[in-house]
Amino acid sequence: MESALTARDRVGVQDFVLLENYNSEAAFIENLRRRFRENLIYTYIGSVLVSVNPYKELEIYSKPQMERYRGVSFYEISPHIYAVSDNTYRAMRTERKDQCILISGESGAGKTEASKKILLYYAVTCPTNDHMAALGDRLLQSNPVLEAFGNAKTLRNDNSSRFGKYMDVQFDFRGAPVGGHILNYLLEKSRVVHQNHGERNFHIFYQLLDGGEDDLLITLDLERNPQKYQYLVKGNCPRLSSVSDKNNWKVVMKALPVIGFTEEEKLLNIIASVLHLGNTQFGEGEEGETYITTETQIHHLSKLMGVDGSALGEALTHKKLTAKGEEMISPLSFEQALSARDALAKAVYGRTFTWLVEKINQSLALKDELYHSSKGSSVIGLLDIYGFEVLQHNSFEQFCINYCNEKLQQLFIELTLRSEQEEYETEGIAWETVQYFDNKIICDLIEEKHKGIISILDEECLRPGETCDVSFLEKLEDALGGHPHFVTHKLANGKTRRVMSREEFRLLHYAGEVNYNVNGFLDKNNDSLNRNLKEVMCQSDNQILQHCFRREEVIDQKRPEMAATQFKNSLMKLMEILMSKEPSYVRCIKPNDAKQPGRFDEVLVRHQVKYLGLMENLRVRRAGFAYRRRFEAFLQRYKPLCPETWPNWHGRLSDGVSTLVSHLGYKPEEYKLGRSKIFIRFPKTLFTTEDALEAKKPEIVIVIQSGWRGMKARRRAKRRRQAAELIRRFIKGFIYRHEEYCPENEYFLDHVRYSFLKNLRQNLPKSVLDKNWPTPPPLVAEASEHLRRMHMRNMTLKYCRRVQPEWKKQMMQKVEASKIFKDQKDSYPQSVGRLFLDSRLVMYRENTQHLRRFSHCFTLGNDKVQYGVSVIKYDRRGFKPRPRQLLLTNTFAVLVDRTKIKQRMDYSAMRGISVSSLSDGVFVVHMPSEDNKQKGDVVLHCSHVIELVTKLAMMANKVSYVNISPGSIRFAVARGKEGIIDFVRGSELKVAKGKRGHLLVVSQRLY
Repeated sequence: MESALTARDRVGVQDFVLLENYNSEAAFIENLRRRFRENLIYTYIGSVLVSVNPYKELEIYSKPQMERYRGVSFYEISPHIYAVSDNTYRAMRTERKDQCILISGESGAGKTEASKKILLYYAVTCPTNDHMAALGDRLLQSNPVLEAFGNAKTLRNDNSSRFGKYMDVQFDFRGAPVGGHILNYLLEKSRVVHQNHGERNFHIFYQLLDGGEDDLLITLDLERNPQKYQYLVKGNCPRLSSVSDKNNWKVVMKALPVIGFTEEEKLLNIIASVLHLGNTQFGEGEEGETYITTETQIHHLSKLMGVDGSALGEALTHKKLTAKGEEMISPLSFEQALSARDALAKAVYGRTFTWLVEKINQSLALKDELYHSSKGSSVIGLLDIYGFEVLQHNSFEQFCINYCNEKLQQLFIELTLRSEQEEYETEGIAWETVQYFDNKIICDLIEEKHKGIISILDEECLRPGETCDVSFLEKLEDALGGHPHFVTHKLANGKTRRVMSREEFRLLHYAGEVNYNVNGFLDKNNDSLNRNLKEVMCQSDNQILQHCFRREEVIDQKRPEMAATQFKNSLMKLMEILMSKEPSYVRCIKPNDAKQPGRFDEVLVRHQVKYLGLMENLRVRRAGFAYRRRFEAFLQRYKPLCPETWPNWHGRLSDGVSTLVSHLGYKPEEYKLGRSKIFIRFPKTLFTTEDALEAKKPEIVIVIQSGWRGMKARRRAKRRRQAAELIRRFIKGFIYRHEEYCPENEYFLDHVRYSFLKNLRQNLPKSVLDKNWPTPPPLVAEASEHLRRMHMRNMTLKYCRRVQPEWKKQMMQKVEASKIFKDQKDSYPQSVGRLFLDSRLVMYRENTQHLRRFSHCFTLGNDKVQYGVSVIKYDRRGFKPRPRQLLLTNTFAVLVDRTKIKQRMDYSAMRGISVSSLSDGVFVVHMPSEDNKQKGDVVLHCSHVIELVTKLAMMANKVSYVNISPGSIRFAVARGKEGIIDFVRGSELKVAKGKRGHLLVVSQRLY
């Protein structure tokens, strides 16, 4: 911050505390004007941030800007909303105490934008994962939804928040956002049924009509023209040049699913029903009875709200009274029917808005299944609430808003003084009593039990008999007539009477005088809905309305709290929440009413400075010392001004600061040294010090430049000497390269080794099939060979670990097939690229059915069939071919003819397997002829002979028993008798009985 003091004459000071004439409101506003003119919209009052709405986009909110403020001391760089955000976040992390940021200001001053910037900063800079990123999206996407349902165009602001909002963002022990919760205050429900000229209803109505699809509007029985609806024409402002309702509708519809919303249809039905309620008209009969003239609207309402149309029409024109335990139905007058209709519209919209906030809270809630305990979590609260309001016509809403601001001002002064006092006590500085205006007297005037304005208002609403707003005013005059902060036309002097109406009372707030017109106070405070209207709404089929209008509400005879009391109680709870947290403040100011960039209206700004209590805040902050810094920061900045502290101070920090200020000539009354900070009373002392530093900088620059240039020259000379020595050693090593390792060649040989290893690292083989290897120099040939073998083993091991079990089995079988048949049988090369299957029977539907039938009909003990294939068996006598299926188990093989076992061959009894060296598929399984069970040798033919013989030999564990004969195979026919199979090459495969009773197999030539 101190670095900007040199430009203070042009851009003002970054902290109002440094204003020399801090009691001057003109000096305060002039500083604001200077900074605003330079697009410096942020200024501090100590730790309070003052923000002026620029009404234009500034390039100060990018991600690099966020990183610039991340983790940086609060006063280290220029004021910014990100500095407040980061300082609050770091305080939460380091002190493990909940924090809150209070944002206040007039409508249009930029409060909502400030809260968006803070949420965006946390969403971008905090630690995150997929769940937390989704939570960040929900936090950000809740804003357009709340703005659509809770914001409206007013005379002062095209996007004015018409409700107060307090949001808690919950962080886990790592500082990542894990949950959130929103509290809403005092939605301006009266806007639903009435708007001042030049203002609009809530945004959602216009967005629905302008952006909704044609089919949706037909379903809701709506037309696009807002002028068709009574609740939208009173302000005579259906369109805004600065706002696109169609685009905003798309944003809202896109945001609803993000926050977990799946009931758009039911919600839009309610919004449409409010518009239809406004178009419900009444007539008055000859005897004064009221009836509905627009039955079409009742039909629409019945469909959209899911209620009985006739019951709704009855409830809008009659009310239910209870007297001496008996219920009576009384007709409503024309005015009462209009009031009942408007009351229902306000109740439906207000309760739906509360339900919507609850729905958003469910999507933001901390998920217990992800975070089993919230003990390690901390909270940062954001309060975006209406500022002090003084309009031409001030009513019940302004009364509640200004009461809220009185409570916040009381809290602000109390917490500011407390934090100041705590800092002084921590640093061991004597605390000086600060004189300030205590607005407790005004808060008591409004909220005191039995005596305050709210209590008198409730009492008048509950009083039996005829009550009216004027009787409420008379009661106020009787009860509060002598109060110094309360005035009415009757109690005022002649001068004041001329500017006050007889229906007004005036409160002298901390920020100034405000006249309130009592018309409508009782009705708005009652905020009541006829019982029979509640009964109709309780029976709605719409789930949202069922939630908003509980049946218990009709059954319960207890009268609900009045609106002002409800607001007071919720405000008390808010004060408790804020008191439990460490606060930070953002005060927002609008520079002009025309929303024009670059225009600074001094009268308007002065008005806001007064109502925000900024001068009072500055006076409290300046009551003691204007400037304070930690010893290390102060000494680091100003140490060039003292020879004893420059360039470095090696003693205690407090001694260094004391030496420095003594050299600068500080007087005892100008400063105090605390335990870790220096306190300077007058800004002029700091300015003098800063000016001295500016004057000293050219001298410091020369010293630094000469030192830097000398260091660079020394480094350059050192590098040259090192390079010359290196070249000398390299040349000498090259000369002695063939000698044994010695000091003369050690560097060169090490370089050769290093170069080879570096080259090897970049050119290592990537697969087991890659046999390339860099050629090593003779010096490392042996080591290179060891490395090659190690690398190959390592790649082989990695490859084997990646091989799946089924592929491992396949490879083992292929390896065995290679051992048996490679270079031995002509058909082997064609089998290499074909996979060995677990069964070949599935390829033949008929055989599969036989196998399934076989499995049902026969039991093979505990053995499971591991392989099956179709074969042709040749009789030993006559060589008649017979189709069979050969099934292999773990201990034996069987020949099957459909479902009948023809021959069983035990592996233990098997003597060998013979095949030819040609390309045919004939093979002989040699079995003992002495054993009647085995039936002797078996002559078979199979199209997959390589696969079958390999599997059979492996299962029987008799790979070495496979015999490959080039010309003929002998086999046992019976005891003592032999048969012969002759193999010859021919043009095509042929198996037939040959000469001398031999079996002739003609194998096809393979080219």
